[in-house]
Amino acid sequence: MSLTLVAPQTEATATATATAPTLAPREQEALRHIAAGCTYLQTARQMGLSKHTVDAYLRRIRAKLNISTTAEMTRLAISMGL
Repeated sequence: MSLTLVAPQTEATATATATAPTLAPREQEALRHIAAGCTYLQTARQMGLSKHTVDAYLRRIRAKLNISTTAEMTRLAISMGL
């Protein structure tokens, strides 16, 4: 008999999987930068935006996916493969 380990699916992971297509490409790009450890300003410079626009993208992501912390956003980005 062989055993296979499967990571438990948390509510955040389930939410990410179910709602991933609702993120716009620029929202996904902003999320990818933040998950990689970039600041809002670094993200803005890399995307050619103002930091206020990056903040708006990330607020929209939090609202769409009902998450509240950067750690949750990072976990979401990882689960989405960003």
